[in-house]
Amino acid sequence: MDRNLLEEIWQSHGGKILGCSVGFIIGILVLMLGFFQTLFVLFCVIAGFMVGKRIDEKEDLMDILDKLLPPGYHR
Repeated sequence: MDRNLLEEIWQSHGGKILGCSVGFIIGILVLMLGFFQTLFVLFCVIAGFMVGKRIDEKEDLMDILDKLLPPGYHR
């Protein structure tokens, strides 16, 4: 397929493609694991994304732990 055509399709319909893909994956997870296990997996993915995003933004890991854990937990 022409690369320009794929880029044009992605530019026009990228959100729809991504949304359908995520919905499909979540649907498969619900069928395979069950509703509450799927919620747990989604929670872990979101938590991992948030920590990874902060690391990408060059935030210190100890600062992240200070925000997530109770005061004085790791010192």
